[in-house]
Amino acid sequence: MNPSILVNPTYPVYEPGTLWQRIVDRSQSALASGALESIATTYEIVNQAGIPFLVRVLANLDRKTAAKKEQDRKTARSGVAFNPFLPYEPELYVADLSSTHVCLLNKFNVVDHHILLITREFEEQDAALTLPDFAAASQVLAELDGLIFYNGGALAGASQRHKHLQWVPSRMLENGPGLPIASAIEAAQAIDGMVTVSTLPFIHYIAKFDSFNSSEVMSQIYLEGYLRCLNAMGGSAREAASSHDGHHLLPRAYNLLLTRHWMMLIPRSQDSFEGIAVNSLGFAGALLVRNPEQLQHLKTVTPLTLLTAVGYAA
Repeated sequence: MNPSILVNPTYPVYEPGTLWQRIVDRSQSALASGALESIATTYEIVNQAGIPFLVRVLANLDRKTAAKKEQDRKTARSGVAFNPFLPYEPELYVADLSSTHVCLLNKFNVVDHHILLITREFEEQDAALTLPDFAAASQVLAELDGLIFYNGGALAGASQRHKHLQWVPSRMLENGPGLPIASAIEAAQAIDGMVTVSTLPFIHYIAKFDSFNSSEVMSQIYLEGYLRCLNAMGGSAREAASSHDGHHLLPRAYNLLLTRHWMMLIPRSQDSFEGIAVNSLGFAGALLVRNPEQLQHLKTVTPLTLLTAVGYAA
């Protein structure tokens, strides 16, 4: 057992190498109890500029909408913003990752086995990411190849104020293709450690990593790549690097995508465009629309125009 992993007295100790099975087992039990409220969708692939955008169409948002209204009522009654992570629902608990982070299932998941990496103590969702954040991310990626993402602020699609990163499998459809944006990024060449994909019309900053090492090594490498991206974006890398208390706020909203081999940071200008909301997954090539009418509108607007509108034109 890794001595750095804390024991939660209510659940079995998390043993490295067992994270995937814990996610699967917890998903089954949470579905059975009703704690996990998966949102049904249909989907269509919309190709543009060589990117096979996965566009999901929501079948029913009633439960998530009702939950949001209940959160708002609790906030109005107490005068304190409701936080679903303090305390979190025990039925959604997957594992203790470290002394600073806990792994939970995403209660209203669209993608199967979607997990959250939340801070034990409250930190703002628009705070700079820190070494412990990247330690939690690299610990998950060491066991599970996939995508870690972070919605840095409300304009970037964050729906909760409590800091949390998220992980989804690279294959967001059973037996489907891998991450839609991956091939475009992997084909791009790095110059001075940074990469720009010429076919992407929105401002973005990419750092590539030669190989995936141990989670301890990668957490520092990820932090350094993140600071390079922040510096390129115009944020204060020095201030972010010195902030370990979660209180340093970045100058603007952004989305962050992270895999074993690259990270991409995208500054955000607004949370939606013409009624279509976008979070980090949109820039990974996975978009979500509310109904068939929005799907048709997205096809007319085109995915890359949408992403440019909620970001900044390159």
